[in-house]
Amino acid sequence: MHAHTFNLVEFSLTTVFTSLIDNLYGNVYMQTSEEWMRQRSELLKKQVRQDFNASIDNMGVADLVTYVDTLERLGIDNHFSDLIEAALNRIRTEESESDEVSKSLHIVALRFRLLRQHNVWVSADVFEKFRDGGSFSTSLCSDPRGLLSLYNAAHMAIPGEVALDNAIAFARGHLEAIKGKVKSPIAEQISRALDITLPRFTRRLETMHYIAEYEHEEAHDSLLLELSRLNFNLVRALHLKELKALSLWWRDLYDTVKLPYARDRMVEIYFWTCGMLHEEEYSHARMLFAKTFGMVSLLDDTFDVHATLEECHKLNEAMQRQATNNVYLFMVISMTYLSLSSILFSWDENEVSILPEYLRTLYIKTLGNFKEFEDSLEQNKKYRMTYAKNAYKLSSQNYLREAIWSSQKYQPSFTEHEEVSIMSSGLPMLTIITLMGYGDVATQEVFEWVSGVPEMVRAGSQVTRFLNDLSSYKLGKHKKDMPSAVETYMIEKGLTGEEAVAEIAALLENRWRILNQTNMDIDRSLFPAAQVVVNMARTNEIIYLHGRDAYTFGDDLKDLVTTLFLRPVPL
Repeated sequence: MHAHTFNLVEFSLTTVFTSLIDNLYGNVYMQTSEEWMRQRSELLKKQVRQDFNASIDNMGVADLVTYVDTLERLGIDNHFSDLIEAALNRIRTEESESDEVSKSLHIVALRFRLLRQHNVWVSADVFEKFRDGGSFSTSLCSDPRGLLSLYNAAHMAIPGEVALDNAIAFARGHLEAIKGKVKSPIAEQISRALDITLPRFTRRLETMHYIAEYEHEEAHDSLLLELSRLNFNLVRALHLKELKALSLWWRDLYDTVKLPYARDRMVEIYFWTCGMLHEEEYSHARMLFAKTFGMVSLLDDTFDVHATLEECHKLNEAMQRQATNNVYLFMVISMTYLSLSSILFSWDENEVSILPEYLRTLYIKTLGNFKEFEDSLEQNKKYRMTYAKNAYKLSSQNYLREAIWSSQKYQPSFTEHEEVSIMSSGLPMLTIITLMGYGDVATQEVFEWVSGVPEMVRAGSQVTRFLNDLSSYKLGKHKKDMPSAVETYMIEKGLTGEEAVAEIAALLENRWRILNQTNMDIDRSLFPAAQVVVNMARTNEIIYLHGRDAYTFGDDLKDLVTTLFLRPVPL
């Protein structure tokens, strides 16, 4: 989450959208009654559920994998998760040699990708039948749909799967050659995949594109299409309500803390949030994520671009005391029925006084927001706050360590850099914050797993860090920033900048493959947390596409954000 060089007058989506926020919801959605859309949606869901349930045992595997993929790409799979689970069990166990699945590259690749994405191991040997003497058959070059499915499927590779490396190279070469020669909608799907392959693309953006494309497929299901359009508009209506609430919350926070060096980026943060988790049932998780992201961005920018080293030490000391003593503080509140403001005043006298004047409001606001987070949790879920506070404390510690390195002009080893940047990437902490807003599937075991920073969380963090550092190397960084992963690797290995960029890009690809592997290896009970990690990494691919930094430089997201939140989706 480190800042590049930026100034206060640069484009900010938050500034633009805040001026529109009161009109967004009414202008876009009042033409069609939300109540009518919801009633119609519920009717369609019942009909689709009935049809799907009746077809699971009767459909061929080819039709079944196509149907599941369609539900997912249309963004309505969350309404049928139990039926999808049953369908995947059949897809996984069905003997398919006599089915068309064995003959079609598209279906074989689609089955492979879906199962691997759903925590099920499938051997890459399924593609052997499409090879001639070790190389893929040239006859596949006339099958754009099959090539695209192979390309997407091969990106579910794990470390060391050379056969899938070859599949990616083969498919990409031929897709690039034909992308200007095929018709819509596959032409757009190929271009999209060549930018960011489907398993790494945010699901909400894929749905936005696929709704418009699906109706042009000959065998499209009109019920699924109508349900998807209704669902997209209903979810978007909720997103706009959340964005309005967050914009008001952020305006109060940003204008109150008065840190003019810090990025004013709530719309960009909320875009990030929806890319990671868009479904209606995760509204609480989105609000917690976006608010914490906003607060930690202020903290990050303070450590990164403004505070002196002495001030960094004091800020971290205050954050450590806050994280350690909050439990006691809130016990005092509950036992004495004192108001939060009076307790905060006392806290200000005892703890905030160690901070320079300009950082005291940030500290008090952080404390107040964490108290509100705790109040929003059900009694049996309040234990989650301990994990959240400890994670926030660790983020502060690692921001301080980076500030020390920068101040002392210390050149860390690549290993040292990785260990610190895994935590300062924000992903471990923000994963915990997101899971706080989940239901019962986020068990204490899940929080223990994430807090231990297992291999999957490490890999997701490294995806975030490497994308960020490749961007910062390209765009330039603030003079106080510590050396990036690219610079550290370049110095340690004696490489040119271009060589180091290529090496970090290769490490980035490796970390994606570790994500794939751990996603299939972990216990099913941990799958909700795993999906948060993967989806956060997916959103980073959008933010840092082609080396940009669309969080620091919001203009890069303007068209995408406007399209996602404002472009009409006809019913």
